[in-house]
Amino acid sequence: MTARDKLPIMQIRIATRADVPAVLSLLADDHISRDRGFGVVPESVDAAVWAAFEAIDADDRNELIVAVDGDEVIGTCQLTFIPGLSRNGAERMLIEAVRIDVGRRGQGLGGELIRWTIERARERGCAIVQLTTDKRRTDAHRFYTALGFEASHEGMKLLLRDTNR
Repeated sequence: MTARDKLPIMQIRIATRADVPAVLSLLADDHISRDRGFGVVPESVDAAVWAAFEAIDADDRNELIVAVDGDEVIGTCQLTFIPGLSRNGAERMLIEAVRIDVGRRGQGLGGELIRWTIERARERGCAIVQLTTDKRRTDAHRFYTALGFEASHEGMKLLLRDTNR
């Protein structure tokens, strides 16, 4: 029996509207998110979040993914498929907002989720899978490196408006 055979049962699927509150809880459950002002999920999710979910759900180039154990959402990420002229017109997949429930980390679930996303990219014909991770997330850097990702570029952001709640 290998370590992968011992993984808890987890199903990975595209999120539904009913999954949104659980996804928001996962996104808020870390100190870096709380430092950015995102840490309390409102009881009634505001209109901007619902509009964002509807836009993701309606766009065939975006997928909000959840990992579930039974009825419990235990992981999430968002995939965006980007066409481009560089690299001979290769399409790339961007992985964002990867989270595994804090109580379920260290069980191999994150690796399963990322391997699933890589297969999703292959299914769609992507030539590249890319992601960004906060410079302060040193554990995440080791995690992604172990999965074959290389720190090949320096990412930069320019905030155009305050997104803190």
